[in-house]
Amino acid sequence: MADLSALKSLAGSSEAAAAPAHVRKVDAQGRSYATGKRKDAVARVWVKAGSGKIIVNGKDYSAYFARPVLQMILQQPLVAAARGGQIDIVATVAGGGLSGQAGAVRHGISKALTYFEPGLRAVLKKGGFLTRDSRVVERKKYGKAKARRSFQFSKR
Repeated sequence: MADLSALKSLAGSSEAAAAPAHVRKVDAQGRSYATGKRKDAVARVWVKAGSGKIIVNGKDYSAYFARPVLQMILQQPLVAAARGGQIDIVATVAGGGLSGQAGAVRHGISKALTYFEPGLRAVLKKGGFLTRDSRVVERKKYGKAKARRSFQFSKR
């Protein structure tokens, strides 16, 4: 029995060592990088300390995402982490529509913030910003008008 208790204590210490340690991941320029995805859109996001500028595909985010709802979606992780005006963000996004692109950039900002400042992970995780929204458009099936819609039925 003494041997078993010694093995149990060793196993317990290895589990603690195997737990993922969230460390700061920053490149030579002081930036953290992450990829965000939503629907068919993929966003590459770089985050660094700065004055709060957000640039998407070479334009200011308010010019690229003209709708206020999309601008609010982009700001959500920064507001939740209380880092508005302290971090510069540069993003390139491709694929999908504007709504999917805004969601992809939000996901990328959230992931990059956790790499830049690992202490923010709990706040962003609780807000649901680190979870990739896996909902995508269902494919069209043969014999159907759309994915599930059938053609109009007629007896004649």
